[in-house]
Amino acid sequence: MSTTATSEASSVAPSPGGPALGGGAGLGQAVTSALVSVASLRRLGACVLFGLTLAVMTGPNGKAAEPFGAIRHAILDARIVTFLIIAVALWLVISLWPLGRPLATVATEAVRGPVTSVTEQKYAPIGLNIILLVVAVILPFFFSNASVTWMVDGIGIYALLALGLNVVIGYAGMLDLGYIAFFAIGAYATAYFASKTAISAHSPFILNPFFVFPIAFVIAAVAGVILGAPTLRLRGDYLAIVTLGFGEIIQLIANNSHWTNGPRGAFGVPHLSIHLFGINYAWKLDPKPYYYLLLVIIVLVMIAFGRLERSRIGRAWAAIREDEIAAEATGVPTLRLKLLAFAIGASVSGFAGVLFASKQFFNPQIFSLQASFLVVTIVIFGGMGNRLGVVVGSVILQGLAYYLRDKVPATDRYIYFGAVVILMMIFRPQGVIPSRRRKREISLAEHGVGQADSLGAAATSQEAAR
Repeated sequence: MSTTATSEASSVAPSPGGPALGGGAGLGQAVTSALVSVASLRRLGACVLFGLTLAVMTGPNGKAAEPFGAIRHAILDARIVTFLIIAVALWLVISLWPLGRPLATVATEAVRGPVTSVTEQKYAPIGLNIILLVVAVILPFFFSNASVTWMVDGIGIYALLALGLNVVIGYAGMLDLGYIAFFAIGAYATAYFASKTAISAHSPFILNPFFVFPIAFVIAAVAGVILGAPTLRLRGDYLAIVTLGFGEIIQLIANNSHWTNGPRGAFGVPHLSIHLFGINYAWKLDPKPYYYLLLVIIVLVMIAFGRLERSRIGRAWAAIREDEIAAEATGVPTLRLKLLAFAIGASVSGFAGVLFASKQFFNPQIFSLQASFLVVTIVIFGGMGNRLGVVVGSVILQGLAYYLRDKVPATDRYIYFGAVVILMMIFRPQGVIPSRRRKREISLAEHGVGQADSLGAAATSQEAAR
């Protein structure tokens, strides 16, 4: 047995005097076969198309009178040579990577061994989370107020929204495309209960925005139950279409009702403040207090959802996501648990709406369908079912949006955003930090066992055989 393993390793490992794969002649033949094939030529075409697209993205802006002029100037200019070189280099890296992987494995073995031994320790995840938390605490001191403001409005708020939607999509396996509607409900509930002038309608008693948190939490959860009760018997695309319609209805109501000030939005919602036991503190224009409050909320939500995921409810959600019919056949109350997931996700979104409304002006355009798609993209990009993954997804995608804001024209930003998402879905469809279950599903699907969205009977039987 050991002799066989040694011979197999020697056929892959690099020899002392030459490259891998049995010397120069063997390497040359392997490189030729890797580059001259139908699949390799297809990859070359895809890389060239990518280079041309990159040239158009970074080229001049178009004009209404000459819609294809910008494309023609971008491709026929001398700078196209640079992008073709990039395309060919990318093609070479992709095509020759299977040959270089054994060398990379041997070269990094000395580093991967100690790292793996550390990460496999029992308390390694706790240590990693503590390190990330310390980094998050000190981060605002290294950036300007404008950047910290984006950390709150763009990254933090959407990270909290993604954590709520992760319960619906990542845990229970339901596609919700109208999730931003609950965010709007929380924001308008804050304007209604916390101010007499923010919108036309107001509560007979005015509350501190801190006391609106539980109210918005309950209102959004009830709205989730009202939406889910008649619709959660639907599955897949049908459920997605219904939730999409709900999101559009909420935005249209907010945009057309005089109670909400219509398209003018809400003005003058008071900032968060504390007046207890002689302590008088108000969150004002400085974004740092909002950042730290949001950081505390996100950490608490992650801890709560972690315990929920490991509970009987979390295991029941996993069963529903894997196979709802089988889960129901084994006695899992699928409708009730799906309603619970919908209500919990909606309540977190309403919670985020209170924080957002107490910080800045808002109008119905903020709660658009595009915002719902962005939250869904963050969940999938970061890693469905992984709490840290969706937060990291928000940091990457929203950080990219902030970086591009001063670097490229507004009309071109979505091209870069879409390119990043497409590349991620091609090369790492499980997300930046996937859950262990999701990573296993995609790995099995790539080997022709089961599906990417469900292990199925075939996958289960193969795992049992192993």
